[in-house]
Amino acid sequence: MTIDNSFAHVAEPSQTADMAETEGGRTIGRRVIRRNGQVTDFNPSKISVAMTKAFLAVEGERAADSRRIHETVEELTQQVVTALTRRSPEGGTLHIEDIQDQVELALMRAGHHQIARAYVLYREEHARLRAAREQEAAPAAEPILHVTLPDGQREPLDLEQLQAVIGEACQGLEGVDPEAVLTETRRSLYDGVTEAEIAQALTLAARSLVEREPNYTYVAARLLLDELRGEVLSLFHEEGSSDGRFGTLHRVTSSEMAERYPEVLNRYIDRGVAIGTLDPRLAEFDLDRLGAALRPERDLQFTYLGLQTLYDRYFLQEEGRRLELPQTFFMRIAMGLALLEDERESRAIAFYELLSNFDFMSSTPTLFNSGTTRSQLSSCYLTTVGDHLDGIYSAIRDNALLQKYAGGLGNDWTRVRALGAHIRGTNGKSQGVVPFLKVVNDTAIAVNQGGRRPGAVCAYLEAWHLDIEEFLELKKNTGDERRRTPDMNTANWIPDLFMKRVMADNTWTLFSPDEVPDLHDRFGADFERAYEAYEAAAERGEIRNYKQIPAVSLWRKMLSLLFETGHPWVTFKDPANLRSPQQHCGVVHSSNLCTEITLNTSDDEVAVCNLGSVNLANHITATGELDHAKLRRTVSTAMRMLDNVIDINYYSVPQAERSNLRHRPVGLGLMG
Repeated sequence: MTIDNSFAHVAEPSQTADMAETEGGRTIGRRVIRRNGQVTDFNPSKISVAMTKAFLAVEGERAADSRRIHETVEELTQQVVTALTRRSPEGGTLHIEDIQDQVELALMRAGHHQIARAYVLYREEHARLRAAREQEAAPAAEPILHVTLPDGQREPLDLEQLQAVIGEACQGLEGVDPEAVLTETRRSLYDGVTEAEIAQALTLAARSLVEREPNYTYVAARLLLDELRGEVLSLFHEEGSSDGRFGTLHRVTSSEMAERYPEVLNRYIDRGVAIGTLDPRLAEFDLDRLGAALRPERDLQFTYLGLQTLYDRYFLQEEGRRLELPQTFFMRIAMGLALLEDERESRAIAFYELLSNFDFMSSTPTLFNSGTTRSQLSSCYLTTVGDHLDGIYSAIRDNALLQKYAGGLGNDWTRVRALGAHIRGTNGKSQGVVPFLKVVNDTAIAVNQGGRRPGAVCAYLEAWHLDIEEFLELKKNTGDERRRTPDMNTANWIPDLFMKRVMADNTWTLFSPDEVPDLHDRFGADFERAYEAYEAAAERGEIRNYKQIPAVSLWRKMLSLLFETGHPWVTFKDPANLRSPQQHCGVVHSSNLCTEITLNTSDDEVAVCNLGSVNLANHITATGELDHAKLRRTVSTAMRMLDNVIDINYYSVPQAERSNLRHRPVGLGLMG
């Protein structure tokens, strides 16, 4: 086998960059650094050409017209681009070696070992030749790299500043090497690099070393924190803005933040109120007292994934720029939960201590919205849909309003009449539940929780509903797309009687709810008596729209679709109701999208769940015992926070406010 210049394009596949979003056959958003430091543009199709030549070098020119090679190369090229995009989803620069590594990995994973071996040998040979040329050549002065500032000016890259940033990020951590981070970072730098690209290169360099040593996750988090400080402080016009942080100007270090944080809190609250993001009542707190209570050292507790998640989804923004640092984020939540307290500052500090120590964590909607002008703090909302157009579209409207501010949804659709049922108003026939669920699915995508995360909704249907078989297939990826819901969840609401029929291998009767309206509100023995009476009525011809099937057959289909699509989930009606402490207030008709909430719903009440979690790992003593005294304090404070959620919560529909203030349900979970 001859290794020749057919591999040249594979060895140097990216005389470029852009590899993220494609536009007219060309990818945009990334650039690639050559070994000589130059940055050049690239068309991803050149990777396909290079890989094709690699195959031909091994299989011979006769394979040039092979459709198999064409399809294989196309698939492998996409894998390379996807891998590079996944590593740095926000764009930026890639080094030529990184692209070569991904090409090599793609070939190996696909089982093309002979081609990959030839490629590896080619790379090693050329690396040896480059080293020999560099050794023979006169030593050249190391090129001076410049940083391009936001105003377009260029300054020499301050390597001492770069080393200081990395050194501070590595301080106090075992097993990490600042030089390794610096070396990895410099591979992504070029003359004219922007400060944003330097910050990203630092973080990605540390992140790439996590597999070598887990503590690099804290290095990556601290480097991301440094980037965040520059973003936030520049917005507040602080000295040490993002302009020139790696040039000649001063940057703010973690140690200096101990003095800066109180002032940052004041400026943040003023700015947030001024732009209409924060509740004006937050400005009425004693901000100096709250600022003195901030603990900057707790910024260092974050792993990279934790801080990156906050950065991407949770920190409040102004036109795409973050307004919050970790400790002002926790204080904003604490202040929002203490708005109605008599001793607001004392309570806010107590709440802040719990959150910033990771002893207790509020639910996502509370983290998103506490202290804002639309403080929807509750987690999930459960609704019952009426069997008429006004009820159906009112429920869809309520879904949109509740979803807008990050509420998760559970909808009970059992009352809606089945396919083929008679409609008196038009003398026509019903289209059943499924077409409306398609609208619910699309609404969840259109109203995506304020742009922070996709809408989340789960539809529940009782196992005796005549549309249950079609309901089971909603998540299949084949069939009529108009009768599929790929972006929402589904769940079976199963009475015990169905499982008894399965065990006894008896038949099961499906009904349309307009002919058996009271089954929806019955459970336990009461449901069984009514259900069997309706079966007898059907046999006498008194019910027209029904169907009998083997219970085992339906159960087998439920399980088959569950294994195939992950849906519908299996949930049980009778245990939820028989164990409910709220039986005097109504019936539980569904759970939520996480299936842990069982609250009663009706036309007048939208059930609301208010959630948070205690971190048990933070309540273990040095001897491995559970610290009961600390746990008691945490639970007491956490319950007060959850109780405050109910009173402060922004209710976008009146049925939710009526239900939450009447029943005041809270869920205190455990993690760690």
